[in-house]
Amino acid sequence: MKKIILTLAIAVIGNTVSAQSKWNVDASHSNVKFSVSHMVISEVEGSFSGYEGTLDAPGADFNNSTINFSVNVGTVNTNSEQRDGHLKSADFFDVTKYPTMNFKSTSFKKTTGNNYQLEGNLTIKGVTKKVTFDVTYGGTVKDPYGNIKAGFKAKGSIKRMDYGLTWSALTEAGGMVVGDEVAIMFNIELAKAK
Repeated sequence: MKKIILTLAIAVIGNTVSAQSKWNVDASHSNVKFSVSHMVISEVEGSFSGYEGTLDAPGADFNNSTINFSVNVGTVNTNSEQRDGHLKSADFFDVTKYPTMNFKSTSFKKTTGNNYQLEGNLTIKGVTKKVTFDVTYGGTVKDPYGNIKAGFKAKGSIKRMDYGLTWSALTEAGGMVVGDEVAIMFNIELAKAK
């Protein structure tokens, strides 16, 4: 009986090890976007074109994966050269001094079905705060070139002033020209490392 239990335990450990995998962000099939209220009445959207990241999965279902992600904040684009220049300045990201914002996960847990909750530490402009994202797993497929790909969508929000992005002005009615709460959306395609 002990021999059977030991054999089963070895088999389980072997399956767990073989299911471990590393994944890299495929930036050409991903996007990182944000939106923030403008003068209370509308939203301004933007994106970043420079980023990289990895996911280390201990098992086939991605539960308890470790995620690291870095964004080049100098690649911000809001379809306004003047506004983008302001965002890169010391009023906001101060890209000369702080060229990247970085995220390191502390927890990635499956909740229901294809839904996960991602928690971690986000560092912007030298300030680190805990953030939470709701994540939806889109599935895993093999592309026409034999690469294994996995897709995820993540949504969350932060308070920009918590990170020292404190520039502000008021409208005539007293509302903020740029809102404090920033919605963040990631559409990420990962490629399994070979």
